[in-house]
Amino acid sequence: MRSSSYFAVCCVLLNPGALGFAILPGNSLNHQNITEEAILSATLLACRDIAQSVGTVFTFPPRPLTAGAVAVACSSAESSKSFRRAIFGITARNVRVDLRHALNASFHFDDEMFLGGRRIIATGLMSVKASNREGNFETAREILGEILHPLQDFYSHSNWVELGNRSPHPSLLRTDADLGNIAAESRPTCRNCVGEDCSDNILEDVLREGVLTSGYFAIVPLVSTKPPGKCSHGGGLDQTSTLEPRGGINKDTDSASHGHLHRDAARLATAATAQLLADVAQAAGETDFLRMMGVFSGSSKALVFVVDTSGSMSDDLQAVKAATEMLVTTQEGTPDEPSVYILVPFTDPGFGPLMRTTDSKAFMTQLNALTAHGGGDSPEMSLSALKLALTAAPSDSEIFLFTDASAKDTNLKGPVIAQMERTQTVVNFMLTGTSEENSSPPSQGPPTEALLYRQLAQTSGGLAIEVTKSELTEAISIITESSADSLVTLLQASRSPGRDETFSFPVDGSVRSLTVYITGGSMSFTISNPSGESQSSTVQNGPLGVFRSVGNLKTLKLNSQVGEWTVKLVSSNPYTLKVTGQSDVDFLFDFVEMSQGPFSGLDVLGSRPRTGESGTLLLSLTAPQASITEVALVEPLGGGAVGGRLEPRGGGEVLARFSAVPAGAFGVRVRGRRGASGGTFQRQAPGVLRSSNITVRSESENIIVPGTPFLVRFTVTTGDVGGNFSIQVTDDRGFITDAPARLELVAGGGANGTVALSVPRNTPSGSDVTLTIQAEAPGGTDANYVVERFSVVNTVTDFQPPSCTLVLREGSCRGNCSLAGVWRVVVDVADVSGVGRLALLRGNGTLSSAVVGLGVGGQNTSRVTYQAPCCFPEAELLAVDGVGNVGSCPYSARGPDPMAQSPGAALTGSGLALVLALVLVWLAGV
Repeated sequence: MRSSSYFAVCCVLLNPGALGFAILPGNSLNHQNITEEAILSATLLACRDIAQSVGTVFTFPPRPLTAGAVAVACSSAESSKSFRRAIFGITARNVRVDLRHALNASFHFDDEMFLGGRRIIATGLMSVKASNREGNFETAREILGEILHPLQDFYSHSNWVELGNRSPHPSLLRTDADLGNIAAESRPTCRNCVGEDCSDNILEDVLREGVLTSGYFAIVPLVSTKPPGKCSHGGGLDQTSTLEPRGGINKDTDSASHGHLHRDAARLATAATAQLLADVAQAAGETDFLRMMGVFSGSSKALVFVVDTSGSMSDDLQAVKAATEMLVTTQEGTPDEPSVYILVPFTDPGFGPLMRTTDSKAFMTQLNALTAHGGGDSPEMSLSALKLALTAAPSDSEIFLFTDASAKDTNLKGPVIAQMERTQTVVNFMLTGTSEENSSPPSQGPPTEALLYRQLAQTSGGLAIEVTKSELTEAISIITESSADSLVTLLQASRSPGRDETFSFPVDGSVRSLTVYITGGSMSFTISNPSGESQSSTVQNGPLGVFRSVGNLKTLKLNSQVGEWTVKLVSSNPYTLKVTGQSDVDFLFDFVEMSQGPFSGLDVLGSRPRTGESGTLLLSLTAPQASITEVALVEPLGGGAVGGRLEPRGGGEVLARFSAVPAGAFGVRVRGRRGASGGTFQRQAPGVLRSSNITVRSESENIIVPGTPFLVRFTVTTGDVGGNFSIQVTDDRGFITDAPARLELVAGGGANGTVALSVPRNTPSGSDVTLTIQAEAPGGTDANYVVERFSVVNTVTDFQPPSCTLVLREGSCRGNCSLAGVWRVVVDVADVSGVGRLALLRGNGTLSSAVVGLGVGGQNTSRVTYQAPCCFPEAELLAVDGVGNVGSCPYSARGPDPMAQSPGAALTGSGLALVLALVLVWLAGV
């Protein structure tokens, strides 16, 4: 049963005296605080609703809420890392608005730009809902973060709080709703502040008449202006605050011009954020909303297969199908069950289509339908297929590519590496020979082609497994064991050319399923545990664990023991070493940079950091009781490391500042402690990053309307190398119509370029486009890139939620409910955009529906029947239309005859979302 406490707490929440901010005096709330608190609360509510729908007891964690505690409460402890990643991505996009759109008044509701600000929110909200419908959750998160910033700024930058409002504005999420009495451009709204006191600078008639205004903001000295009599934003940067009327009205902090109202503004901003999240959750449904937030009932990882279907792959396909069937069957219903399945076939000259599903049976049906056809093992379109998979898979995924041929599309090496680096996705290459008679690992064609797959594997932190076709089944069974959700990397290194070397790594008490992977030619090795026991490569089953070998892959499943381990490798051939385990202690990281705009702040770096210049990593741990003591940039081929200076930021985040980012490739290694007596740990990011002397930046809107021209402007700057730079622009949808092939740059200078995209009118809303722009220096000595993701959204004209018409109510529920039987209602739900989703908000009965065609006024209509025992006399139907508008209709087996109710008796979508928002604020304890 899904019960509802929404109305029970509504009156308490609307009483401003009933709530206070759980912060110490003198501390201000910011966008990150507000956004994270609302996300945690919204996620808890979605998990509670799912638990109640299946009759499971749900327990709320204690405050203050954390991502880990919420994941545990949601019975998804393994999702802690992906949940934290989602929260970080949303908040980073929120904060970025101040850095990338600092002077765009609409993004901040400055300069009385109320219509422009609402347009950004409403259009973005439709994009978020459409992206969720298409399963493009990463795009949804990016746009969600961006629209939350202006939504929150409304309450800090306008006079909504000063007008006495104690609930969020009801019309900020719909462009067709009335925003209220907005001040005319000629109407004065403020007077001079009295010295530093601005608490009484808004004119009495503005407050009395409920006129909506906001402060003007400009930063250019001497030339900044504002209309006569208007309020200013205020603060040291705002040049209009020195003009008559002087002062400001912003409530950004406790010390701002109207800082005495900061907490009121922050409370409303939190409630409004929760309102918007509730609307998104209702439109998507709880399960997809949680997927958007990185919370899954099984593993947060995807199972991604990129499969060669050329004629020579017949035996390989059978091995892949058999091994995958066993893997999927084993994982189904367990915490390791993948959250999504992705399949991309390829051959020559084609690749795709991409299949993405949450249904393991549908995935296996599609995989089993693949057949080997066409030519033999000539070069194939492997990188095109891999690039398509990289754009569709969630960040931090693991991809398996199966082929017996070299890559035909080697020109995509740069964009593929860019996608690997940005998504931190691991790619494993399963490479077979061209016939069953082969008894040695395949050469994979020319040495340069074999080297390509190995380089890509090393870049992503994956393995290049070279086996014969008869060995493929065994190799698949070994390598897919590494797909557990809680997998962490303790050590990763490569040597080319090979050399004798001893590697060491600490194992902490949280590590289980300790495994060593080694790829390479002829070699020997010895592993020693902290107790001094050793096992050599000649012993298959020894005191330390079990050793297996297939093709060029050697694996050792070790008996975990806390302390320092060593691996001594003896080989003159190139090799890779990877040590993994399962643990709840892991880390997230991103390179960040100080904003180049008028506001200082850290912005996530969208490309490679500059070689030899200072660099900053933002890191956080997934385990609350762990702390970071050391962060280093490690050279994967040589073993050298550059240490960073640590700066704790609070909330579990740490900045690591490096005086100079090393040239070439490097990995990220973290060391720390687990609690007061938990011992030391070491973790390493599986992939390899690179630095560059080139910088690539892009600038554009993030929403594309089909059928309209769309331009992406970008800038390339260089260090001490000038000349003719090669520009490579690719996308995953084939929408590029024009892009420069080269740009001429002088040393230390820059140049601009423009990419034109044309999206067909019939492209479904919610589709996304991933664009990669790469700039390469003359001679190919250096390269950098920027990767942008856009959402395709058709113009929406329907902003009305579905309507409900009661057709029939049967059953009288009076007296003893257990003797009264059942009651039933029949309702016609109609909407011009069609009815997309129907669900119960309240009730404990059965719901069924059928499409009945066009109703009154040409609306698409569904007939809904609900039946429940009289002991559950209340019900509330949730209806979502085809573009994401949400509405609800309450029904009762008690009280007046519902046939007499007016059509307006149903609670509107915005009203319900507001009540849900207030509940979320209550749950968060704000």
